Amino acid sequence: MSAAGWFIVLLALAGANVPFLNQRFFAVVPMKAAKKSVWLRLAELMVLYFVVGALGFMLEARAGNRFDQGWQFYAITFSLFVVFAFPGFTWQYLVKRR
Repeated sequence: MSAAGWFIVLLALAGANVPFLNQRFFAVVPMKAAKKSVWLRLAELMVLYFVVGALGFMLEARAGNRFDQGWQFYAITFSLFVVFAFPGFTWQYLVKRR
């Protein structure tokens, strides 16, 4: 796998955990509420999936060998993105803090 491929995988790992590791909107905008809702976190996860996918598409097009993808590709990559979000989800909702 090329360096661009590893970059996208690491970016997807970081991007999938951003909604769960902080209380800011897209890790930038402070929220008025004390905690973000689950629905807002899931919406952020969806948007970040498309942002990482667009960056991957751009890197693939820049390399010169852009391939057409079917629905199966997007279903698998979204599932992988959700699996990448598991550490952040676990930290936010399953770890008991004192």
